Amino acid sequence: MSETTKEINKVTSAIIGICFRLIIYALAVLLIYEGVTQGFRFGYEIFYASSVEEAPGHDKNFTVESGETVRAVGKELEDEGLISNQYSFIIQAIIYDYEIQPGDYVLNTSMTSRDILDELSTPQKEEEDS
Repeated sequence: MSETTKEINKVTSAIIGICFRLIIYALAVLLIYEGVTQGFRFGYEIFYASSVEEAPGHDKNFTVESGETVRAVGKELEDEGLISNQYSFIIQAIIYDYEIQPGDYVLNTSMTSRDILDELSTPQKEEEDS
């Protein structure tokens, strides 16, 4: 191999190494950026609860069975379109120490997850038969 070929190989290897490191750094910055923005968005959902729809929204009947967990209720609420994220709902219930009560509720899509937690933690009055 000639001296010129060795020099070209050396320069090419250096350029490829620099490009590879730049790609790795760019991916790391992208992952950090995505992690921070997703973390902020999730924290925002927890501490500043927003509703799924603007007022007046839509009323929906919702039933909580006796012994149902917060996780199950959160999943059902998300499936019904009453909350946007079941995980932020679960964390709100834990942080703010809500205890969900069984019963039948009328919830609105314009209610925030905190409003829904307030409603679901209020014990239902039992109707007396006359």
